[in-house]
Parts: sequence; C-alpha cells; structure tokens
Amino acid sequence: MKTNDIKQGLLLLLLSVLMVPAVAQVDRSKLPEPGPAPEIQIENPDSFTLENGLKVYVVENDKLPTVTISLTIDRDPILEGEMAGYVSIAGQLMRNGTENRTKEELDREVDFIGASLGTSSAGAYGSSLKRHVETLAELLADVVMHPSFPEEEFEKIRKQTLSGLAQSKEDADAIASNVSLALTYGKSHPYGEQVTEETVNNITLDKIKEYYQTYFKPNIAYMAVVGDISKKEAEKLVSEYFGDWKAGDVPTHTYEKPDSPEEVIIAMVDRPQAVQSVINVTYPVELAPNNPDVIKTRVMNQILGGAFSSRLNMNLREDHGYTYGARSSLSDDRVIGRFSASASVRNEVTDSAVAEFMHELKDIRSNNITDDELDLARNYMSGSFARSLESAQTKASFAINTAIEDLPEDYYANYLKNLASVSGEDVSAMANSYVHPDKAYVVVVGKASEVAPKLEQFGTIKYFDVYGNEVDPSSAAVPEGLTAQQVIDDYLQAIGGKDKLNAIETIHTTYSGSVMGQTLEIDQKKKIPGKLLVITRVGGNEMSRQMYNNGEAAMSQMGNSMTVNEEIKANLKAEAYVVSELGFMDNEYELELQGVEKVDGKDAYAVAITDPTGNTSVSYYDVETALKVQSSRTVQSPQGEMTMSTSIGDYKEVDGIMFPHSISVPLSPQMKASLNVQEITINEPIEDSVFE
Repeated sequence: MKTNDIKQGLLLLLLSVLMVPAVAQVDRSKLPEPGPAPEIQIENPDSFTLENGLKVYVVENDKLPTVTISLTIDRDPILEGEMAGYVSIAGQLMRNGTENRTKEELDREVDFIGASLGTSSAGAYGSSLKRHVETLAELLADVVMHPSFPEEEFEKIRKQTLSGLAQSKEDADAIASNVSLALTYGKSHPYGEQVTEETVNNITLDKIKEYYQTYFKPNIAYMAVVGDISKKEAEKLVSEYFGDWKAGDVPTHTYEKPDSPEEVIIAMVDRPQAVQSVINVTYPVELAPNNPDVIKTRVMNQILGGAFSSRLNMNLREDHGYTYGARSSLSDDRVIGRFSASASVRNEVTDSAVAEFMHELKDIRSNNITDDELDLARNYMSGSFARSLESAQTKASFAINTAIEDLPEDYYANYLKNLASVSGEDVSAMANSYVHPDKAYVVVVGKASEVAPKLEQFGTIKYFDVYGNEVDPSSAAVPEGLTAQQVIDDYLQAIGGKDKLNAIETIHTTYSGSVMGQTLEIDQKKKIPGKLLVITRVGGNEMSRQMYNNGEAAMSQMGNSMTVNEEIKANLKAEAYVVSELGFMDNEYELELQGVEKVDGKDAYAVAITDPTGNTSVSYYDVETALKVQSSRTVQSPQGEMTMSTSIGDYKEVDGIMFPHSISVPLSPQMKASLNVQEITINEPIEDSVFE
C-alpha cells in the first residue's frame, strides 16, 4: 500500500471514531427543529424616470443574450356600460397596425428579428435578442404611441369576440364564472358587468380610440427592462424611443363596495341537458394587497383549497369521489377582492357536494389546524417564492408591484420571515375574518329539475340566466293532449308546410364562420330523397367530407377514410332530408315530449328523439313561434359525460321556406363555431355522381 493511501485510510478511521459520540447523541425519533427563515437579499433594480413621468426599472442579467421590455398602465377599473368589452378589444387592436405600419408589415418585422410583441388593455411587452433591441424598442414604441386602430381589424376582432361569447354560453364553467362575478360584485361594478352580444355590437371605433387617448399616458406607466442590458444602455434606449410620449391627466374612478348577501343564496342556472353541475361558492372580500393579513390568508387558503392536498380536494375528490378536483381562492385587490370555491360534480351528488363545501368552510374557522397542514402550506409557498427568484424579471416585478400596490419597501425581503411566522391560530383567525359560508352565493349551473329541489335545505333558491340576470323559473305548462308529433308538425308548418317541403328536390347551402382565427366554410348539398354531401374547409383547405347515398355512407378527414358507425350513418340519413324532422315520421324513430324548458330565457318544447341505433338527442321548439331553436346531445369526453348543444336562429325565407341563417355548432366539448348562411339555392340541378 502506498504511503499516501495509508495516510488517507488513517484519516478516515480517525474521523469515523471522532464522529461516533456525536451520532450516538442524535434522537432520530424526532424531526429536527426548523431553522430560522433565511434572510433574502433582494437588490433594488436600477431605476430612472423620464421627464414625461414614465418610471423605468432595469435589471441587468447577462446569462442570456436577450432583452425583454414590458409596460404596465396603472389605471382604475373602468365601468364600460352599454359597450362592455371595448376596453379588452382596444388592447387587442393596438397590436393590429400603427400609423407607420400595417398589421402585416408589423408581423413581418417582428418575425424577421425573431421577436415577440403583444399588447393588452393595460400594457404591452416585447422580447428579442440583444442585438435586435433597438429594432424591438422602435416597434414597441410605434405600437404604444401610434396605434391606427384599423376598421377592418376591429371588425375581425368583433367577430372573434362574438364567436367566443356564443361558445361560452354553452360552457358551464364560463356560465358559472359570469354569474358568480355578476352576483359577487353587482352588474354596476367593473368586476361584475357582463360582456354580451348586444354590448359587443354596440362598440364603436371612436369609443376604442377614446379609451386609448384617455388612459395610455406615460405618467401612469411603469416599464421593466430586463436582460443583457445596463442601466446606461436602457436609459439611452427608452429616452430615445419613449421620450416623446406625451403625458396627460388621467381620470380616476371609485365604486361602491359590494356587500355579501345576508344569508345563503342558491343561484341556479338551469341547463336542462346537463349531466354535471358546476358549483361555485362566492362572495366579495375587502382585502387590499398591502393589508398585513394577506400572507396569513394565503396560508389559510392553501390549507383550505389552494392545493391538491387541501381539505376541499381531499374531501370531495379523494374521500367521496364527487369530482376530479375542488379548489378555492381568496384574492386580494385594492378595489375589492373575492372568495371563491368551486368544483364540477355529477348531478346526483350535487347536494352532497354543496354540503361538504359548507362543512369544510365552517370547519376551517375552528382552531383545528394541524402542524402538518401548516408546515406543508408554508413549505409549498416558500418553495414557490424561491423558484420565482430564479427569474430576472421577478426583481423588476417586485419593484413595480411595491410601487403600484403601496407595499412596504421591505415587503419581499421579509416575505419568507413573515410566512414562517404564520401560526395555526393565525390561520383560524383569518378563516373567521374572511370565510363566511353563512353569507355566500352558491352558484349552481346544472339541470334544475334534478338538482334544485335538494338544494333548498341550504338557502333561498333564485334562478338566473347565463349573464346573471334573475329570471322566472316557471315555464308554461304543456297543453293537455299535446304530443311530440304535434310539436314536430307545428314546426314543419311554421317553416312552410309539408307540401312545400316535399316539393323540394335539391338544396345547396353554403355556410361561413371562423374557428381559432381561421375561416371555416361548409358546403352542403342534398338531393331528395336520401343523398347528402357535406364538405368542410378551414382556411380554404378541405378538412373533412361526409357522404350519404340511400343507405351507403362514407367519411374522410384530411383525405384519409374514416370508419362510419351506425350512429353516424343514422345522423347522416336524418340530415339527408330537407329537414331532419321529415324523417321522424318513420316508425324507426321514437319521439317523447319531455316538457317545457327555458332556452335563452324563452319557453320551448323539449322533444327527445331516439334514432334507430338507440341514441337520443333533444330538440327544442319555441312555444310561441314553433321554430326549432336548439338541439342537444350527450357525449363522452375525458372529463366524463358532457352536453353539446347546437343553437339555431335568424330564420329567413327562401322560396317560401323559412331556413335558419345563424347556427352555432359544437366542434368539441370545449369548442364551438358560429356559422352564417351565405347562400341557399333550391332545386338547382345536382348530378348523382356528386354523391358517389
């Protein structure tokens, strides 16, 4: 053995001997006491203010050769009134052209330097490689200071917004959010007012320009410049491109504080075909960001419903299996905050789930917070905070947030220390101050006839539409003796009568709409009886083709043949009639008049149609006009059973027949396309070869 090896061996032996007494004294049955919260050294970013009042924070970080510039406009919330939605559209439209560049030119220049650039109603941002930062700053300044608000781009965004609204009206989560906000804050508050088709159609370009001219001012703006750039370089860059931005007076706004209800209100939104209920327990909370309670309330909410391991999730998901996930949030806000706890559950357990929500909200108020719960919550929050410090952007965000929210100068430096000091007693105290299950709105979006009677035990039930307007839940009674077939016959008569419908030999209909920003076109040809061809194109490219020819069916998607099962074949067969209702006279179909239900606030007869394969859909016919206004079917999705509904409207006469010209079609459980009829041609010659 070498001398050096001997020396190392003796050293290791000596160390092991010396360590024995120390090891023997350790009691491994007890967890070590936590050490003190680490001191955080968060250096203040370099900063400067331009003569126009623009406040700039610079964080130099040369780890990557990139620079990010972000701008935040610090304004009060705005009540938009009869043009609700214009503030958001203004933010989108700023990116779509300037006085010096069209949208296409702007896109091309951004892409050429490999940058990203975006705008919102409260700011703008851009990011690029360091060597392109001059170009980036010039482009960003052009967008912020010289937007042109082109009319054609405005109309595109309006159409996209309307399409999104049509889709959200069938999305139970979106409906629950709308109604929760309307009730929590009130519809006369900026946080509670609703964007609707009517308000979007009211928006004018002048109103959008007025918003920009009023609020995009440098004296209420904060800019963060982060990346491979020094303060000297940043000051030269920002002064050159944003120094001419004109300051101006900006109005401020105050609003009446919304109040919680005096008792529990069950806010029921009826979705007759829903197989699940969305539950949201909500009420306003007065909790400003600079309130000393904020960190304590975050720990409390983490234990209640802020994490997978929270009480709400463990109860409703793990213990009872009611839901895929239950969560809560307690938001601070300098105007007004909000408490919210939500989950989606099966119809049959809706009342049980509400009971468990109420149990957990009451239980968190008692002084029963365990050490394990407290440690888990604080450790998670500490880790999240530590991870946020890995981003250079965090330092600038902390500085801007400190200024905007009027936080103590050492707020973030002392964050971990203040977090570590939160006790179980603090959590209980916060719960007693901010968790109020006895003064809350319990919004339930689901099948009222099935779930509402069981919810009366929790509070007064009131009914609302998808925008939070209270409605009368009573529907007209089905007239004595009325049958499903009579409802169908009345519909056929309302659109023109069987004689006119049976005289039709061919129909050629073209539709257009948009989906995910792309133009959607549908070309549908029918040759009566029994021949159908439907071609769907997106962005001019054929995406799918469906054909039915007297019992034979075929489908293709992007040129590839698809399997046609019996259910699809039955649907195509029904669609091959002038209107599918003409096929319901076939004895293969079973019809059931289920009753009268509300569709967009109006009474409609609900007729269940079971096709020859045993699959059932429901069609709704307006009680007053007899016209079909909606059809629904239940499908399987990764989240379980979901209802997909097609909305039908805007009937217009074509050759003596009333055809709907506006259709909102579900493409998936999460996506809808709003289609408008471009042209309907009746009895033009169509060759049989088209359907082969």
